[in-house]
Amino acid sequence: MPADWSGAVAIVGAYESPRRRAPGVHPFAIQAECAKGALEDAGLGMQDVDGLATAASFPAEGAREMAVAEIAEYLGIHPRWADGTDIGGAAPVSHAGHAVAAIAAGLAEVVLVTYAACGYSWPHGAPDYLTYAHGPGQWELPYGPSTVATYALAARRHMHDYGTTAEDLAAIAVQCRANASANPHARYTAPVTVDDVLDSPLIADPLHRLDCCVVTDSGGAFVLTSARHAREMGTRPVYVLGFGEALGQVSMSQMWPFTATAAAASGARAYQTAGMRPDEIDCAQLYDSFTITVLLALEDLGFCAKGEGGKFASAGELAPGGRLPINTDGGGLSSNHPGRRGALAVVEAVRQLRGTSPGVRLDSPRTALVHGMGGSLSTSATLILGV
Repeated sequence: MPADWSGAVAIVGAYESPRRRAPGVHPFAIQAECAKGALEDAGLGMQDVDGLATAASFPAEGAREMAVAEIAEYLGIHPRWADGTDIGGAAPVSHAGHAVAAIAAGLAEVVLVTYAACGYSWPHGAPDYLTYAHGPGQWELPYGPSTVATYALAARRHMHDYGTTAEDLAAIAVQCRANASANPHARYTAPVTVDDVLDSPLIADPLHRLDCCVVTDSGGAFVLTSARHAREMGTRPVYVLGFGEALGQVSMSQMWPFTATAAAASGARAYQTAGMRPDEIDCAQLYDSFTITVLLALEDLGFCAKGEGGKFASAGELAPGGRLPINTDGGGLSSNHPGRRGALAVVEAVRQLRGTSPGVRLDSPRTALVHGMGGSLSTSATLILGV
């Protein structure tokens, strides 16, 4: 993207479904609920949308290869620009950056980014892996990997290389639960301690159950338009200041070292386009599929040095009064994780900058970083927002 695009596009509407369990509800219906809510927040209607971005190809999302076309059909719209980029949980964050480019190029004026899934109630089941038994996947699938197991590999390596402890990881889960306590829609709000995390069942050594995200039904959406249009609308715009995306690997056998992710590249690009440094970020909504996901992002995004993420978390730096408050609604570890957390992280960043978060409300933050992670530490997208 050109260096002068920062602030040219704003998010003018955002909505998160309060649903956490929706048995018998198709994810497309939740998509429509979120789209309607975000557009109403912006003072717009479905007829104003001329750009659509979504990813809905996982089973619990209800669509397949032509997901963006299916969702457009369900919503009854015919956008002139569409983006169905699918890079896992990072996709909605990536969609935001692509929408900025589309709006700047005149390809669309009002872009709706929407996502929903029934990760909890989907009745048909789904395999827990991200590749196929033919091609590269044939070298890993015989060993029965799972998503949590691949993240556990990274966690164990980080412990080996840097002395990170299970208590350090648990501190992240404890902080997210503390943030969720004020959120009436959060899946879990009861406080937990480090001992509670360590006493919860071991899922994939060294990750315990409370190191893993919740499983819910839900969705979220947000609306982008040009800064000029946003000013005319009289809304409360949140400006897109920086963006970057990067691809790592899908097969864990191709990841080396296990303690570095594509976030280092996506974050560097986001800071460059925003003309900012990590110490200028007031809060962050970091993808938290697992506690190790957050720890690696803290390091790779430059909030602390490599190997110091555990100490950073255990020292309380992620709390509302710390150096980098994170996941102020409770995040995926406590509030909401239907499948891809990226869209919900963007929504919470917008709410935090507007002073409307349902969880912890910080003291007038001016900037927020949103980071999405997809696959098995495979893909990254980073967004910097400001008011």
